[in-house]
Amino acid sequence: MIATKFGIKHGEHGPTPMSGVDSRPEQIRQVTEASLKRLQTESIDLLYQHRVDPNVPIEDVAGTVKELIAEGKVKHFGLSEAGAATIRRAHAVQPVTALQSEYSLWMREHETEIIPALEELGIGLVPYSPLGKGFLTGKIDSSTSLADNDLRRLLPRFSPEARQANQVLVDLLQQIADDKGATPAQIALAWVLAQKPWFVPIPGTTKMHRLGTVSRIMFGARS
Repeated sequence: MIATKFGIKHGEHGPTPMSGVDSRPEQIRQVTEASLKRLQTESIDLLYQHRVDPNVPIEDVAGTVKELIAEGKVKHFGLSEAGAATIRRAHAVQPVTALQSEYSLWMREHETEIIPALEELGIGLVPYSPLGKGFLTGKIDSSTSLADNDLRRLLPRFSPEARQANQVLVDLLQQIADDKGATPAQIALAWVLAQKPWFVPIPGTTKMHRLGTVSRIMFGARS
C-alpha cells in the first residue's frame, strides 16, 4: 500500500522544517502528479492532506481529491491533524478513509471528541508516534541528551523536567513488561492496538537496525 501527502511547504535547505502549508487545488494536483512520477505508479492508495490549510476551504481540498479519485490517480482520501469539525466537512464532500494524528499512552486528548467522530463516520485512525516519540520505550529519561537537530528539543514534553515528571509512566510500563516477558515498547504499542480494531499505528525509527524490532512489535503486539 502506498500512502503519501500533500499540503506542506518546505524550507530551502531540505525536507525539514516545514515553512508553511499550501493546499490550493493546483498545488494538490502538482504534488500528486509529482508523487505518481517519483513512485512510478499509476495510482496512490491513500492521499493525505498533511496539515489543514486555513487559507483553503476544506471543501475545496476534498473536492480536488474527489476529482483525482474519479480520474483513477488516487484511491482514498486521508487527513492529518484535523479537528472533528473539519473532518465532518471534508467527509461530506469526499468520504475520508483515515485520519493520521498523534496518539499514545502519553497523548490521549483525541479521546474526547475526535475518536468518537471517527467511529461515527467509519473513519480509521492511523496513530503516529504510538511510542511517545521514543519516550515510552524506556530508553529516554531526564538525563538523556538530545542532539541539537532533534526536533523533540522543541516539545515541552521533552524538557528534562517534563521527562522526570512522566518517568512514573515509563516505570509502570517496565513493570508490566517484566511481568509479561516483553518490552515497554511492546506494551505501549499493544495498548494502542487494543483500543479499537480500526487503529493502525505507525511506529517510526531513524535507525535501520531497529526496523526488525518495530516489525516484531507490530505483528506480535496483539498477543
